[in-house]
Amino acid sequence: MNVEWLDGPDEKAYAAARSYLSLLVPPGALPALIGSLPRAPLGTWRAKDILRAARLPLLGKHESPEVTESTVNIEEGKPLSPILLVVFSNEAVLHIADGYHRACAVAHVHEDTLVPGRLYFSS
Repeated sequence: MNVEWLDGPDEKAYAAARSYLSLLVPPGALPALIGSLPRAPLGTWRAKDILRAARLPLLGKHESPEVTESTVNIEEGKPLSPILLVVFSNEAVLHIADGYHRACAVAHVHEDTLVPGRLYFSS
């Protein structure tokens, strides 16, 4: 099964990333971080590697409504939004700022499926 992708993350992805990252960075640093995400380098990574680097479990297809929705979109050939990733310099952990559920859905297609996104290394 082929997974279709949008050319870049949609606006909802950045809003979701803002919500998640607001739990990790001081309010004064958040605007600069969010502003840097659209300029972060594009890349592709295997779904299994994203989950491993983020130290997150693979959610089941029906364990989360978001994974179910993404799975249906894949089956219907609807393009998914690329994911947004952040690594903070003081940590050795990948943060999926947006796209965890999409990464899980894609991993169910095949764990080696390439997932596009933007990866920002924060200093």
